[in-house]
Amino acid sequence: MMASLLGFVALFLLAFAGVPLAFAMLLVGTGGFALLRGGFEPAFSMVAQQVMDASANDGMSVLPMFILMGLFVHKADLSEELYKAANAWLGHLRGGLAHATVAACAVFAAISGSSIATAATMSKVAIPPMRRLGYNDALSCGSVASAGVLGVLIPPSVPLVIYGLLTNTDIRQLFIATIIPGILLALLFIVAVVAVVAMRPAWGPTGERQGWLERFKSLRSVWMVLLLFASIMGGLYSGVFTATESAGVGATGALLIGVLRRKITWRGLLECLIETATTTAMIFTIMFGAFVFANFITLSGLTGSLIELLQQQGTGTLGVLLTIVAIYLVLGALMESLSLMILTAPIFHAIAVSIGIHPIWFGVFIVMLIEIGMLTPPVGMNVFTVKTMNPDVPIRVIFAGSTPFVIANVIAVALMIAFPAIALFPLRWL
Repeated sequence: MMASLLGFVALFLLAFAGVPLAFAMLLVGTGGFALLRGGFEPAFSMVAQQVMDASANDGMSVLPMFILMGLFVHKADLSEELYKAANAWLGHLRGGLAHATVAACAVFAAISGSSIATAATMSKVAIPPMRRLGYNDALSCGSVASAGVLGVLIPPSVPLVIYGLLTNTDIRQLFIATIIPGILLALLFIVAVVAVVAMRPAWGPTGERQGWLERFKSLRSVWMVLLLFASIMGGLYSGVFTATESAGVGATGALLIGVLRRKITWRGLLECLIETATTTAMIFTIMFGAFVFANFITLSGLTGSLIELLQQQGTGTLGVLLTIVAIYLVLGALMESLSLMILTAPIFHAIAVSIGIHPIWFGVFIVMLIEIGMLTPPVGMNVFTVKTMNPDVPIRVIFAGSTPFVIANVIAVALMIAFPAIALFPLRWL
């Protein structure tokens, strides 16, 4: 275990020194493997084999297609229509624009797959009208930053895809298992808004009530998005197509929406393809590093030792889960969330499976913990994204506004632990 612990220390030192995580994991993983196997020749052979095996995995094609779908949706400029539709239905409530923000973020997250993209896009759409109507900056910015994390959970989710690839877990089942938790979390966020405006009514004034005709008219501009999401999830659930095929269907559907709305030109298409290639190359490089580092950790015996230690402790499944929650809460406040998941998911997945935890449930559980790290200081990526879009709002105000939603996240995790069927129930008919 000493080799693995020294490896983690070296990895953190390199990361905090500014070395990109992918190369830090490659360096430490290769060096550690060479140390344990007595030379760099077997280590280099292992690195080559890991990269080749990962590159030849058909499941890897899911990632660029969902990234491309999200970029097409962004180019189609659908965020404003989604927000207007949500506002038409919810804007008359106290704090109604914050409710509308949560609803619009939930739908936009479902088709973009990225929480940072959701937070950045909805910052431009939702925060200006809230500020014009007198909403407090803590509620307006906090609701956007927090509702943006729904992009991590609601499928198709890029972190879910990465988790599935890292742990060899069925991505289709992961997507289906997050449907109810995603809806639950969105509802808890709405409850959080209700609680905030109940305690501080001036923070979220009521808006104008719109008639039923206007409400249904507002859906005319978003029906294609809803149809696309329903097609992806319906096809996955019914088994009409696999996760890889659903990614192709989603990207094609998003492209058609952009073309029909006359928002995607030939130049825009080329920009989306280039950005997809760049993002995919970056994520793939990180994953290659993760595979190499995980191979070193496995060889060192750390995973087996941890499993044996937990069994000797006799804390039970609940004790293991609470320990993992504590680790993610601490590390999530210090590390970027996706990097944290890539670094830790293979280890915790092996531990969870060894003590009988359902691998699909555990994947949803890990992603929900990742969400909390995107809102907690000092490294809350969604908070900093909203801060970048609204430089005049102090960062402490956004963190304070996100606190009720962090509590909602914690409640959702607690409900997941208490009632595992929240994630597993939809899998019964597969």
